Amino acid sequence: MHKVQLYFQSLFVILAVLIYLSQLSLADVGTSAHYRTPYLPTACYGNNAAQFPSSNLFASAGEGIWDNGAACGRQYLVRCISAAHPRTCIPGQTIQIRIVDRALSSVSRPSRHGATIVLSKTAFGMIAKPSASSINIEFQQV
Repeated sequence: MHKVQLYFQSLFVILAVLIYLSQLSLADVGTSAHYRTPYLPTACYGNNAAQFPSSNLFASAGEGIWDNGAACGRQYLVRCISAAHPRTCIPGQTIQIRIVDRALSSVSRPSRHGATIVLSKTAFGMIAKPSASSINIEFQQV
């Protein structure tokens, strides 16, 4: 009886660890740049200024996540994981952003082309030094 109980306890622990580890791998890795005003009009919501969160944590979607406009309104958790220059990332900072535009057609040009997510200047500055032109990010849809 004791062996059966030990077997099920071990099985439970292994299952719990596997579930925990599977949740860690839900994030994707990509690159991020930043852009400045003017932010209007956007490909998602035109000239509607109400589209921007009051926190100014928003972004334009790169072609990899644009999805023919389906990215509009999606929210992502984003964190800086590395950059070309040491100590560019702000450690332990994760932000939640909303997609409001398409990077390829945004009025303001991104600091670097081909980024997965182009963050507003405010959003970029919360996870990395604003002087950087691009960073490597981990992002996950909320």
